[in-house]
Amino acid sequence: MKRPNFFPDTYTLLLVGTVILATMLPAQGAVATLLSYLTTAAIALLFFLHGAKLPRQAIIDGLTHWRLHALILGTTFVVFPILGYALKPLLLPLIGAELYLGVLYLCMLPATVQSAVALTSIAGGNVPAAVCSASASTLLGILITPLLVNGLVIPTVGAVSSLDSVVKIFMQLMLPFLVGHLLRPWLEQPFRALGKTLSVIDRGSILLVVYGAFSAAVLGGIWEQVSSQMIFGLVAICLILLCLAMLFVYGLARWLGFSREDRITALFGGAQKSLASGVPIAQVLFPASLVGIAVMPLMLFHLLQLIISSMLAQYLRNQNILK
Repeated sequence: MKRPNFFPDTYTLLLVGTVILATMLPAQGAVATLLSYLTTAAIALLFFLHGAKLPRQAIIDGLTHWRLHALILGTTFVVFPILGYALKPLLLPLIGAELYLGVLYLCMLPATVQSAVALTSIAGGNVPAAVCSASASTLLGILITPLLVNGLVIPTVGAVSSLDSVVKIFMQLMLPFLVGHLLRPWLEQPFRALGKTLSVIDRGSILLVVYGAFSAAVLGGIWEQVSSQMIFGLVAICLILLCLAMLFVYGLARWLGFSREDRITALFGGAQKSLASGVPIAQVLFPASLVGIAVMPLMLFHLLQLIISSMLAQYLRNQNILK
């Protein structure tokens, strides 16, 4: 089996490059207007693809392993937000109010799919359960994340009204997702033939959204608000959140008597956050001037979770081989 790479992957480097490009050449005027339309279309396409790729059988199979999925989803949507609020006395002095809101937003996001399943496979975990929990997390995240953000974050930043958010979420996220999922029986074979092309479209859509978000943030003076000290503080906070979540979900899985395979699935399914869902949802929920700063903690967390989780997956794999 291929060994995981402990260094940033190509996609992560492209994300960093997109932020640098937006910093040096932010979209303005007519270009920004055109980009806003393209971004809206890219978000709809992204969630259409999410829906089309969601295995319906994974949702059905998950009903038979509800204790594991309840632990994973509870960590994702309950424990993470509690940690975000509990750490507020530490977070505010280090990173300031706006980045703290970005951390809260990170805590309310669904789990990642691709890396959680891949890492579970490398470490020798329960891969079918990982597919199921990750798929369920993505689906629930479209509903739960906006509700949490609308109730706990948006009132403090003066974003669009709850009703406007609900309409935008349905039109830009849920409707394309449902259409894609309903068309899955007819799209499964063509998608399989396209192979990596779909991944390029999927990730390219996210890069486009990131560029638009950071262009607006740069024009709004983001780098005048965020110092290097705040960035280092944000890295430390992301590490703390990631480690606490991993210790909690793995420790509780062990206490509940889960098998080794299920503990590994809980570890990688419950302690990771989705960049693929997080960036588009932020684009819908937050004002354009706040999207860039809202997703900055998520981008750092994404990088750290890949590095640390890859190291853990390799360790667990080697540990299993030696038995």
